[in-house]
Amino acid sequence: MTESKPNWRPWARGYVGYPKSMKHNPGFLALVNDAKARVQEIDITEYQKLPREGHLLIDVREDHEWAAGHAAGAIHLSKGIIERDIETRVPDTSTKMVLYCGGGYRSALVADALRQMGYRDVISLDGGWRAWNAAGLPVTKD
Repeated sequence: MTESKPNWRPWARGYVGYPKSMKHNPGFLALVNDAKARVQEIDITEYQKLPREGHLLIDVREDHEWAAGHAAGAIHLSKGIIERDIETRVPDTSTKMVLYCGGGYRSALVADALRQMGYRDVISLDGGWRAWNAAGLPVTKD
């Protein structure tokens, strides 16, 4: 029997295929918890109650995560570029935006940054992509 080895990619969180139970570092968690104290979060059940129209769904994950699959109807502005590009893509600071990442940590950080930039209706989806899939919501690949 051959053991499978993780697909090492130093640019992607150390490597792709890290265990889902991997614990985040304390400094990162402190940063996320600080951001979460200032931003609005909803879980997947609350998201499903939102009207389908009236908000912009934004995937803030990395390019390779987006390419592997994403929420149907989402646009992609990764955490690495959203602050640079948001004013061009979404010039109206009153636009309701729901942000998601893999689990809700990066989206909270981005929501806080957008709040600081003057966006008034930004929501982080707690549980992110994992919750989206667990709920059986539509996914697509471009």
